[in-house]
Amino acid sequence: MTKAIDPSRILQVDRLVAAPIDLVFQMFSEARHIDQWWGPNGFQNETHEMEFSVGGLWRYTMHGPDGKDWPNWIRYQDITPPTRIAYEHGGEMGEPAHFDGVITLQTEAEGTRVTITLIFPTQEARDATFSFGAVEGGHQTLARLDAYVAEGEPQA
Repeated sequence: MTKAIDPSRILQVDRLVAAPIDLVFQMFSEARHIDQWWGPNGFQNETHEMEFSVGGLWRYTMHGPDGKDWPNWIRYQDITPPTRIAYEHGGEMGEPAHFDGVITLQTEAEGTRVTITLIFPTQEARDATFSFGAVEGGHQTLARLDAYVAEGEPQA
């Protein structure tokens, strides 16, 4: 039996993206695409390495609009195309993960429902991230994904 996760440790955002599920999944799996939309408004993403496989590492820097650089890493824990990506997420290499993430994709009549769920070790860790605007940043990130797929280029 799986123990339920305390909801006070979870941060979740979702959006209906106007694109088919296979295309949306591809946007998460290739650096040339994810660099175009990942992150809140005003951020530029730069991938240093990306191995999209279970156990693989995505190492990237988010360049903030204020000029500050934010190092990040993601280690993929589960990839179930085209519906689920689970990962642990940290900052500097060598640091422990800050949280676990799960991205789920579900087909709906108008496109694909994208849900990003972040699971923190404690409520305090979640609340600290919440206070930095993570929910609004998550909504902006998914809006950027929706706009990117609407441009029509990503079919490659």
